Amino acid sequence: MANQELDQKSLEKYLWGAATTLRGTIDAGDYKQYIFPLLFFKRISDVYDEEFEKALAESDGDMEYAAFAENHHFQIPEGTRWQDVRETTVNIGQALQSAMRAIEQANPETLQGIFGDASWTNKDRLSDAMLTNLIEHYSQHTLNLANVPDDKLGNAYEYLIKEFADDSGHTAAEFYTNRTVVKLMTMIMDPQPGESVYDPTCGSGGLLLNCALHLKDEGKEYRTLKLYGQEINLLTSAIARMNMFMHGIEEFEIVRGDTLANPGLIENDELKKFNVILANPPYSIKSWDRKAFENDSYGRNLWGTPPQGCADYAFQQHIQKSLDLGNGRSISLWPHGILFRDSEMQIRRKMIEEDLVECVIGLGPNLFYNSSMVSCLLITNNKKSDARKGKICFIQAVDEVRKEKAMSYLDDKNINKILNSYTTFTSIEGFSKIVENADILEDKNARLSVELHIEDSVNDKQSIVETISQWSNSFMNLNDSISALLKQAE
Repeated sequence: MANQELDQKSLEKYLWGAATTLRGTIDAGDYKQYIFPLLFFKRISDVYDEEFEKALAESDGDMEYAAFAENHHFQIPEGTRWQDVRETTVNIGQALQSAMRAIEQANPETLQGIFGDASWTNKDRLSDAMLTNLIEHYSQHTLNLANVPDDKLGNAYEYLIKEFADDSGHTAAEFYTNRTVVKLMTMIMDPQPGESVYDPTCGSGGLLLNCALHLKDEGKEYRTLKLYGQEINLLTSAIARMNMFMHGIEEFEIVRGDTLANPGLIENDELKKFNVILANPPYSIKSWDRKAFENDSYGRNLWGTPPQGCADYAFQQHIQKSLDLGNGRSISLWPHGILFRDSEMQIRRKMIEEDLVECVIGLGPNLFYNSSMVSCLLITNNKKSDARKGKICFIQAVDEVRKEKAMSYLDDKNINKILNSYTTFTSIEGFSKIVENADILEDKNARLSVELHIEDSVNDKQSIVETISQWSNSFMNLNDSISALLKQAE
């Protein structure tokens, strides 16, 4: 094994190189269920060996002392290290699976279920020869802290997540949010040391991680930030937990489960409360238990029950109910429909009447994989400053993007322009406007559409987008009505 520090590019190329071993036999969308656990196993095994050697040196060769739990981040039982699996020549998948389960059981508080549920023993998918190639590929370098510090490995891990998103296309949105949008969201929320941060649909943990990294970049104490998340997908929640460890973050709690049906972060029989919530929930899902939400035991139907065909405001009300009453603030990434759909008019009206909405930011198209959809950021605040009470800041940032092939990105100048407008809370002709809640509530539909308040060259573009969205929404409602009628007729 090579024992030297890798530069960032070489590290990324090396880590992604394992995927080429799987090409042709496994779907690109499935790579991640094998590559991430294998990489994590290699990392913690190499760090264990590093810690063992360090403790051995400190104790003048005392093997028993070097194995003490206090000298290690994670416990790796005898016979389950990377080298043990590497020396296996037959039934390698079984050896890998057994090692991973043993490590999880030896670290029940931190690693339970972290390796996911990939079928390592299915030889039709993973032959011994293929697994040998994968293991030998990762055995080329020692991934300990001396060679690959946390920040470097963390960056490479994020690179891998993006590469998997690019490679698998349609499955990308499930665990990857455009990182430039994540940066903007984090800077707007500006989490402070000691605060609690929550993402109710956390995917691979990018929004949570960026809060810690944002503080670290500012030279502030990021380790006191308390990170919490929930994620419905088993593999994605495992990837999120690995992501935290790979970045050297250890104070976090990510639970698996359906946030609407079974919220997993509970305190004193109520939803746990957080200072900051960042979210990019799944859009307009139809398969959710609307009836249960009508009589929600956690009181999340604060403003009403959303329509069956669109759970967006179920998530938004979950967010509101999870916010600290003192200084709780949230930012959520949504499709524009949430700002104007007729079916959610009463819910929207109550949210505005309670003076919770602080800012609405219209973002440009193509910020999402395989979608030209325009999106928006909805910002709420339980403790608006006196100057902001009874008002909402609208920001038209639809043109604040850099287009690259089929994707768009926010450059630093775009981010700073948007952030400055939110921070100063001022009107800039053609870009931002401060509007009284009362003026918005005069509209019977209580619409929060940015283009209603900011007139500029993007209006035509936006009105077309809104017309299409409204048509799509009407079609969706009609479809639901027909389905309901057919059900009644059965």
